[in-house]
Amino acid sequence: MVGAENVILTDGVTLSGEIVHADENGLMLRLPSDVYKATNLAWLQFSPATLKELADNPKTKIYATPFLAPTNAPEIKINPVTRLTQPEHLSLFGGLAGSSVGLFILLVLYAANLYAGYEVAVMRDRPIALVVGLSAVLPVIGPIVFLALPAKMESPEDVTDDENNPVKEPNLPEEIQIGESSWKHAEKPHAEPQIFTRGKYTFNKRFIETRFAAFTGEAVARTEGIFTMEVATAQERLIVLNILQISPEEAVFQTLQRGQVIMPLTDIQEIKLIPKNA
Repeated sequence: MVGAENVILTDGVTLSGEIVHADENGLMLRLPSDVYKATNLAWLQFSPATLKELADNPKTKIYATPFLAPTNAPEIKINPVTRLTQPEHLSLFGGLAGSSVGLFILLVLYAANLYAGYEVAVMRDRPIALVVGLSAVLPVIGPIVFLALPAKMESPEDVTDDENNPVKEPNLPEEIQIGESSWKHAEKPHAEPQIFTRGKYTFNKRFIETRFAAFTGEAVARTEGIFTMEVATAQERLIVLNILQISPEEAVFQTLQRGQVIMPLTDIQEIKLIPKNA
């Protein structure tokens, strides 16, 4: 075939034919076996030697040249890379202790653990030194142990309104039993009034509930004819028949002068228990 080209493919196959058409997609050859049949070959299918020959052909130079390996390619120098050292596989607490930020976080958590022990001791009415000390030795576990314990219940005789003033139920004087054979009625001893003043006593919900429990609910009947309660504020003095309700901020009294009175605990200056036989 006149003007036939011999091309070698990358798989070793050799083809001989006339170049019919060339573009960026490949080369079209007309094979001698069929003058009407053409073969379209991609540029990447040609061997380097064939690409070099095609690059010398003016008809295919513009398309074959980009696929030739550069002859004067600059040498690529690969410099060594300084890599960071991988940290050791430490535990969670070991990793935290290995940095200043981690140490600060551990200190904050430890302080929070001690504060939790203090709050649990107050809430469960346990010795603060015992609970905080155990929390320091056994973080997290110590507060949980005391939190799981039931609250310590106190008897009215053990309740105190401060460190030096034990709170007890008012002592009700016993009535003297008079026998029928007595020729003269014995007189009851005169009891002194009991006076509770602000400053010496702390007027709070627990103090009033424990000290004056006889004036609440059904217990009022036991005090009839025995005691009279007098509550004094900066403006007035009221005779209290009974205590209807008590909260951490205020108390509701049933008074002789004004009926039902809501009185803030901070307004109470003095509470007096006066025996009626005094």
